[in-house]
Amino acid sequence: MSDAYLVGLGKNSANYQPLNPVSFLYRTARAFPNRQAVAYKSQRYDYAFALNRCERLARALIDAGVTKNQTVSVFAPNIPQMFEAHFGVPMAGGVLNTINTRLDAKTVGFILEHGEAQVLLFDSALTDVVKAALDHVSHPVKLIQIVDEIAGQEATGDYQTYEEFLEAAPDHVEYPTIDDEWDAIALNYTSGTT
Repeated sequence: MSDAYLVGLGKNSANYQPLNPVSFLYRTARAFPNRQAVAYKSQRYDYAFALNRCERLARALIDAGVTKNQTVSVFAPNIPQMFEAHFGVPMAGGVLNTINTRLDAKTVGFILEHGEAQVLLFDSALTDVVKAALDHVSHPVKLIQIVDEIAGQEATGDYQTYEEFLEAAPDHVEYPTIDDEWDAIALNYTSGTT
């Protein structure tokens, strides 16, 4: 039995709009630019600023060679840079892979290898785990160290920092489009926390 209600109703601009988190952020930043988007300890910023940070991350990732459907892993706690990755990675066409900060190096290495991570954004407090995890990865991964200064962290000096990565982003790039809500946007691995 065919669905008579769908005859002649292919997807078009009158009846279909792909839903994705990127469109939600653009709309919210337009509608409520001055409303608070992020609150982390003493740090606060609004949606206009959040959109700017997410776009800078997307431009930096594209400039670093991330293309559509490539994996960008984030190994960090719930900090503003994690928020930015949830929007910036899909803006760049990448697939976001967040990694549980309680995992051991071997498991983190497996996830980076199996997920074919091209870039790893990692909290500087997890540097030793990252170094050990890379022993289990056979392909090159661009490493970007997130330094949570509010938590009293300092850069190790061994890696480009997240802020340096954003600062080096070009002013303009062509963003890939998310044409279909079935496009990959996230890659999740269970970590035994059920």
